[in-house]
Amino acid sequence: MQSIPVDGTRLGTMTCIVAPEARIANRETGEIRKDRDGQTVYTVGVAVRQDGRRASIIEISVSGEPVGVVEGMRVHVTGLTAFSWAMGDRHGLSFRADAITPVPAPAPAASRKGGDA
Repeated sequence: MQSIPVDGTRLGTMTCIVAPEARIANRETGEIRKDRDGQTVYTVGVAVRQDGRRASIIEISVSGEPVGVVEGMRVHVTGLTAFSWAMGDRHGLSFRADAITPVPAPAPAASRKGGDA
């Protein structure tokens, strides 16, 4: 499997569309996937949209629960890497990140009280 580093700063707006879910390692037993350090691996569905282009939806795996990430929230993805894979006649890309964190909402504009001209 070849790894490809991805420049997240060029991806544009990233929005969580599927909240973090623990990744299943074995569907028959319900076993949860763990990384080498024993942390649970989570999958987050993210819509990526560059200015003037259509949105793409990717699933990103990350070790440890992305705290505070909920559907509809803009997110920041750190250390994004794509991996090419092939199984028989199927092939594609999977994505992994070091971290997925919420982007703080902008502070509301201060309202001006009457009397200022």
